[in-house]
Amino acid sequence: MGFLGKLKAGLEKTRKNFTEKIEQLVVGYATIDDEFLDDLEAVLLSADVGVHTTAKLMTDIKKGIKSKDINGPEDLKPFLQNKISEMLTEDSNEIKLAAAPPTVIVVVGVNGVGKTTTIGKLGQYYKEQGYKVILAAADTFRAAAIDQLEIWGTRTGSEIIKHKEGSDPAAVAFDAVQSARAKKADIVIIDTAGRLHTKSNLMEELKKIGRITSREIPDAPHETLLVLDATTGQNAINQAKLFGEAIPLTGIVLTKLDGTAKGGVVIAIKSELNVPVKWIGVGEGVGDLRPFVPQEFAEALFGDK
Repeated sequence: MGFLGKLKAGLEKTRKNFTEKIEQLVVGYATIDDEFLDDLEAVLLSADVGVHTTAKLMTDIKKGIKSKDINGPEDLKPFLQNKISEMLTEDSNEIKLAAAPPTVIVVVGVNGVGKTTTIGKLGQYYKEQGYKVILAAADTFRAAAIDQLEIWGTRTGSEIIKHKEGSDPAAVAFDAVQSARAKKADIVIIDTAGRLHTKSNLMEELKKIGRITSREIPDAPHETLLVLDATTGQNAINQAKLFGEAIPLTGIVLTKLDGTAKGGVVIAIKSELNVPVKWIGVGEGVGDLRPFVPQEFAEALFGDK
């Protein structure tokens, strides 16, 4: 099964909670009236599309009815597919690489979202593209995180830069960047602590990593990716808001899309935070994390099963 097939399979729960409910609405109503629109709004909210995004889509739908782009319930599904695809492609989802290596990628997120595993999968992806990768174990507050990253380093054939537990995370990032330059590595992926995102000291540490890397390499970090667990729905939005207030995020990695009926959170993230989803995970396998392609997502969500 190719990745699009896995994406379609992974979005099955969301499709049941979203697209199929829209289809049931279309069958149940002969015309679009206020009751139909109220039911549609409830479907959008139940799929974790979000209050802000739902309001925007409902406004677009009412405009579509006035302009005769929507003449009946049967026109609604293709209209929504186009609108959601447009929303997701408003800004670039392109993954940035440095003009001259190394590219520095900082990965942030709370504990439990699959952050360290995501870093391992990112490393594997870039290795498959022919890049030389260094992984930096800058989550120095959890010995398990360092050990876990070492396992991924061995699995992917990537060098690991680590210090002992409790060391200064920024010092690990500094050594990783220096090593990448000395060994002509292409990509440095930096793991970071994931303790409660409300703690200001954690956010200060993340800012310090940013300052250290930018001092050593112009424009670094080239990507600051926030890992979110799709199964948490709107809670993922709240996490993203808190991280975004502390550090500039360039993209979202959304994991566990295959385990949730809340896949609509992809749309909510883009609309409410204006931060593009750049990677999505639809399984446990090493190859189940891939760059996010909005058109593929809309096709998988609305297309034939």
